[in-house]
Parts: sequence; C-alpha cells; structure tokens
Amino acid sequence: MKVTQEKLPASQIGLEIEIPSDLSAKTYDRTVQNFRRSANIPGFRKGKVPRQILLQRLGSQRIKAAALEEAIQEALKKVIEQEQIEALGNYQLNSDFDALVGEYTPGQPLTFSAKVDVPPEVTLEEDKYQGLEVRVEEVKYEPEKVDEFLEERRVEQATLIPIEERPAQMGDVAIVDFEGRLAPETQGEETEPFAGGTAEDFEVELVEGKLIPGFVEQIAGMKLEEKKDIQVTFPEEYGNEELAGKDAVFAVTLKELKEKELPELDDDFAKEASEFETLAELRESLVTRFKKEAEDKTAQN
Repeated sequence: MKVTQEKLPASQIGLEIEIPSDLSAKTYDRTVQNFRRSANIPGFRKGKVPRQILLQRLGSQRIKAAALEEAIQEALKKVIEQEQIEALGNYQLNSDFDALVGEYTPGQPLTFSAKVDVPPEVTLEEDKYQGLEVRVEEVKYEPEKVDEFLEERRVEQATLIPIEERPAQMGDVAIVDFEGRLAPETQGEETEPFAGGTAEDFEVELVEGKLIPGFVEQIAGMKLEEKKDIQVTFPEEYGNEELAGKDAVFAVTLKELKEKELPELDDDFAKEASEFETLAELRESLVTRFKKEAEDKTAQN
C-alpha cells in the first residue's frame, strides 16, 4: 500500500495513504451487502432488495460515505502494521471527509491524509542521569519486638480470676450495668436515656481508650456493687451525629471484677501459643521473622 510519512510536532506522524482500487471496490461491495441485509423497504424481504432500488431509496452518497469510512479504517490499520508505527489511540483525519466522498469512485484508488499520535522521542545526555545516588530508608530489626509479641500472646491466653477484696484498677475486666443520658442544659432539668446508651452485664476491659474517652478510667477505683455517675464528652467525630461533641452522664454499677493471670513464659507456653516445643525455638523463629520483615521493607523502599 502506498504511503508517505511526515514527522509532525507534538509527537505525531502525518500519513498520506492511497487506498488501492481493490480495497476501494471490496469495501463498497461489502457495505452494499450489509445495507441489503438490514434495509427495511416495503415490498421486499430483507436481503432481497435489488441493488438499484437500494441505492435509490438510501441514496448513493450515504452508501459511499459508509464504504469510505470503512476503507479508511482498514487502510490505516494495514499501514500502521506495514510501517510498524507505534500508534497511540485512534487516528485524526486531515482530509475533508465530505470532499473525499465526492471524489470517491468504487474500484478507483483514492488518496487521503491523516495523523496519529506516537510515543515522544526522548534524548538523554549521559552526564544528566549517570552517577546519581539514591538514598533508601533502611528499616532496622528491633529486638524488642520479640518480647512485645510474646507479651501480647500472654495477654491473649490470660486466665480471668474473680476479684472481691480490692477496687477496680486499670487492666482489670469489669462487668457493669449502665444507663446514659445527655447532660442537662439547665440545672434540675431531667433528660431521657439516649438510644444505645443502656446495657446490662456489659463486659469491658479497663484499658485506656476503650469506649468513650474517660469512661473506663472513671470505673477504676470503684468497688463491687458500687454505683457511680460517670461524666464524659463524646468526641466531635463520634459516629452518631446526635451525640457528637455533647456531654453525657452514665449511671454505672460495678457488678463483677476480674483480673488477668498471665501464663508463665516457658516451654509450656510456647507449645500452647505456637507449633514449637520450646520457648527458645519460638524466640529463634520470631527473631528470623522480624529480621526478614525489616529486610523486605528495606527492599520495598
């Protein structure tokens, strides 16, 4: 297929392509057949409309335009493969399409021009990119992570022991009843309990940050069966917009109190917490694991 290339600004290539006579004829005949199969003309079954009647009813310009559009598409596809052009996206027709339709005669060659986008050409000067240094953040192995991991597993396997002789303290597990009400805006005003603010036999671990800020901290120091009003303020980002940022009072009763009894850090613990038979083997495995994690993170950086 005859083609002339021209480099254009903005990473484009201009193409002048001659549609050969055989392609011109084939696409026209194929287009006519497609119209015959789909045309709905009174007095004729689909696919049986005589060619001359079809041309009269649909108009020769309409059929020529459809055939030419297909011929251009096919010619461009063949040229891009033939010339090994790394085209990006679709083509842009430079020639006036209506003028091409007027010039188009099925079975005769026709020349048109178009342009396609191609990847930009980049010229690098060696002294601009060679010898550069790249600093990578190194993630170092932290031995204390082994002890932290083991302590977390001990807490997970802790046994809860009922407590009766002392007040609640941070780290305990408490069973409480509570009823929450929004703080009254004026002194002596009665407020109704709000939805979701009441519970019975509710288990809560007395760990800072649990539930609403300040709630569990005020349970610390309570004795069994003691009742206490706990004042809190809901966070501004609280999930319930009706409560966000508002003050509330919870009437709390401490019903049960338990403390965590942690297992000994020994071989029995290692067997219970892992697939290893001894604590030494478990520690060695954790050291290898955390060292590899640090190396992998460094490599990823």
